[in-house]
This record gives sequence, C-alpha cells and structure tokens, in this order.
Amino acid sequence: MTPAAQMHIQQTKAESRATGGPQYYLHGVPSHVKAFLRARGACPVLLQTPYGIARSSFVAVGRDHKLSGGKVVAGRVGHDRIQGDQSIGEAIRYWYGLKSGHDFARVDLDVVIHKEDHFILIPTAVTRRGQRRPTPLEKMPMPLSFHRDHSSKLWRRQIENRRRQSADDTAWAAHQIGRIVREHQEARSQSIKEEDLLRAAGALSLLGVDLSPYVGKGYDCPRSRFHFAGLPEYPCPVEIKKRSSGFRYQVARYADLPRVVILCVEHDMVNPPDHVDIIELLA
Repeated sequence: MTPAAQMHIQQTKAESRATGGPQYYLHGVPSHVKAFLRARGACPVLLQTPYGIARSSFVAVGRDHKLSGGKVVAGRVGHDRIQGDQSIGEAIRYWYGLKSGHDFARVDLDVVIHKEDHFILIPTAVTRRGQRRPTPLEKMPMPLSFHRDHSSKLWRRQIENRRRQSADDTAWAAHQIGRIVREHQEARSQSIKEEDLLRAAGALSLLGVDLSPYVGKGYDCPRSRFHFAGLPEYPCPVEIKKRSSGFRYQVARYADLPRVVILCVEHDMVNPPDHVDIIELLA
C-alpha cells in the first residue's frame, strides 16, 4: 500500500444532473498515481466512509482510456476521471450524512494505491457550488473499534446519542453485556462456545449493531450491519471470538474485505491488520 497522497475532484458542469448526474474529473493527481493510472488504464475504487472502506461501483479511468462493455479500451477522452453507476459526489453526500442541495464544486481527497490493484479514495473536505469555504470531513482511525486500547470517536458519539435518547435502554445494554462477560470469565465456564456471545445481540442492537445469523462458513455473521449517529447503515461481517488473537486463522485464510469486525470477550491480538476492527465486551 502506498502512502496517502492528496488530490481533488471537480464537477465538470452544473447541467450534468440532466445527463445522468454530476460528473467529476481528477485534478492535482500526484505523479506516482498518474503513472499507475496511465499504465493500468482504469482501476476499481473503494470509498472511505465514516465507518471504514466500502465497496463501490466507481472506477478511476485515465485520460487515454474509456470503458466499453465493461472493458478498458483505448480512447482519448482527455481527462482522468471517476466513473460509476452514480455520481461519486452523491455517494460521498450519502455516506457522510450531508444535506442535499447544492452540488459539490470540489471534493478534496487522499488517495492510496492498495496492493497495486485499486484506489482507496478518502474524502477530506467538500466545497459546495456557490460557496467559498470547504466543509471538512473527519478521518477516524479504527472507526468501529471499542476495546481497552482504543474507543473510536464514532463509537463514543453513538453511545452518547443513545444515552440521550434512552438512558434506561443504554443501562440495560451495559448490564446485559457485563453479565455475559462475567460468566465467560469464570473458571468453570471455559467450555462455553464462542457462539454463546450472540446472547449480546439484543444489547448490541440497542447500541446500533445488528448481528446477522451465525453461519458455518467464512465469517460467522457475514451480513451484520452498523447504524451509528444518524449515518446510513454500513454492512460489515462480524467474527465471533472469545479472544481476538484467535482471528489469526481467518487472517491467513480469507481474502481481504473492505472491513471486518471481531466481537470478543477479551482483546489480546497484537498488531491487528488495518482492515480489522475489534469490539471487546470487557471494555
């Protein structure tokens, strides 16, 4: 993975809503990113959201190429650009919970080339058409993690929101999680299976985490969803472990996903991968 480099995208014309939505060209592209795009012609794009990276339909396309029938072919369009089933500006508006209205004249981005295969685009600020001042978009490290070493700002914000909405529900969730943790820590309970942690599903749901059914292949709860702080739902698989260090098997066996969360009683993994968040019930 290359270090993050800065660039921006600009909307080509205000009238583009009438022809399929606002269109954006790449500007200020760093030389190494430009060379990568020229050599590849086009590459898939993952979009950073407040929750973490999300898959998208977007493709970065170089100025000397175009997409035809799903294939990259030569074509002198003259601009490096972002293409997809929708406008990338509208996708950013959706994920960051920004109000509709004026189109974005400019979006500032950090770009990372990941595994020489695709771009990760990380929005850092948006400037609405007709306005001078940009609106910053916060980058949150380990956004879905809550454990002894790190509780993300997104999680803290969500818990405070839930407390304001219903202090009783939040207190009940804390009590339920605490009871499950105590039972798993008892010496006589060492034979309890990992999936017993699904008893925390009701409490976690009150806090904004909906665990999907437990399955026997791949990740344990692959269709789980997070819904925090008025943002849209974010699909993310959840792996159930007594201790987070037990995830080493999955790291070696399963392909990278945009993000995966480990739900565990106790966090003891050293140096988790960048795409792995951890929820420690003990914390």
